[in-house]
Amino acid sequence: MAATPSPVRQLSRRSVLRGGLGAFAASAAGLPLLSACGGDDSGGNAKEMSFWNFYGPSDDQGPQSKWFVDTVAEWNKNNDVKVKLRYIPGKDYLNGTTLQTAFQSGQGPDIFLISPGDFLRYYNGGVLQDLGTALPDEARKDYLPGLLEARSVDGKVYGLPMEIEPLAMYYSETAFEKAGLSEADLPKTWDQTLAIAQKLTGKDRYGVMFETTPGYYQNFTWYPFMWQGDGNAIKDGKSAFDSPAAVQALKFWGDTVKNKVAPRKALGDGGGDVVSNLGSGAAAMQQSGIWAVADMRTKAKNFKYGIIPLPTPDGGSAATDLGGWAFVANSKGKNPEAAAKFIAWALGSTDAAGIERQRQWNTVVKTNLPPRKSVQQAADAKGAFADGALKKFVSQIAPTGKPEPRFPPEVYQPIADAIQACQLNAADPAKAAADAAEKIDTFLNTYQGAPIS
Repeated sequence: MAATPSPVRQLSRRSVLRGGLGAFAASAAGLPLLSACGGDDSGGNAKEMSFWNFYGPSDDQGPQSKWFVDTVAEWNKNNDVKVKLRYIPGKDYLNGTTLQTAFQSGQGPDIFLISPGDFLRYYNGGVLQDLGTALPDEARKDYLPGLLEARSVDGKVYGLPMEIEPLAMYYSETAFEKAGLSEADLPKTWDQTLAIAQKLTGKDRYGVMFETTPGYYQNFTWYPFMWQGDGNAIKDGKSAFDSPAAVQALKFWGDTVKNKVAPRKALGDGGGDVVSNLGSGAAAMQQSGIWAVADMRTKAKNFKYGIIPLPTPDGGSAATDLGGWAFVANSKGKNPEAAAKFIAWALGSTDAAGIERQRQWNTVVKTNLPPRKSVQQAADAKGAFADGALKKFVSQIAPTGKPEPRFPPEVYQPIADAIQACQLNAADPAKAAADAAEKIDTFLNTYQGAPIS
């Protein structure tokens, strides 16, 4: 069920206005293409649609869970075709095979969340519904340039983004103070990061933390370090992974564990969970995304922290990755047309209620950069990015962002294997990069899916 053959598109640098992309961490990238899938009641006129997600209704019933519950309740109150939420814990959704297994068995959800990083698995598998007929031109024009294109093929939109999520380095002010360090010691380079992390590492605390669990999320967090050296995984339709930029990025991550200044395993929900790691005192510096601002505000409001741009190699340039999950509909589901209408209403409505719903998600219950112009304006009017960490994200970090590449599993997996081998198994970075590049090229020689971008 692959799409019509298309050329591989070269990745290009973009600002925050050129595409918020996401951090989907499905570790089963080696799975074959999805089977013809759908719920048991496929026929296009079912009165209930399943919506799988990792937000709600969760056991903690937190603000993000409530947003999902309230959004669905509002839809159900005014529509005959109802939506039923199914909560899947983040670890299982991001790093497990729950979603892929369901689709392979023909029991995929009607509505679900994906990142651009995993977009091609589902598009090439033939299970994404074109949202175009449900999305008015006014809504299309409201999205920032590049965002819909990252979820599109041949001009057809297959996913609506919820958010834009840049990555940064978080640090504990208390840990720095106890180590006799000041703001002047905040690292700007990789070498400085290793040196400062050594001073911050103690009996019960690591100096720095990167994601160690394999998956799309780990790849997503590693790409900026390759980009900082002007590297890419694919260029001109061929693998470019066997490059000095990739090799030095693999080595840097490996050096943090080799030098015992970074852990082999994160606490809580992993490397993106700042509360369980930085907030608990287990790490003094931690790479994570803009979403952690809301997490700290909700769960560790008295913890003193700051953020800085991701450190760069000597001679390198600043770069970050831009995350952002999207709602998508199952084209083989029970009622794909109604699912498309729900998505367009939930994320694309341009009336006052729709704009407020998105403002709440992006700046109140969760902290992101809004993907829509009208929502950005509403957030600015409330002073959402006027000061603190969010101001730094907007002014210093997001402008250096690039979109997360949308790679098929056969491209993603060799990169993931290289990262794991170098980070945790002390593999030779040059050999790991060369091995990954060979596998990527072998795949690209016969690839017939949608454009890789």
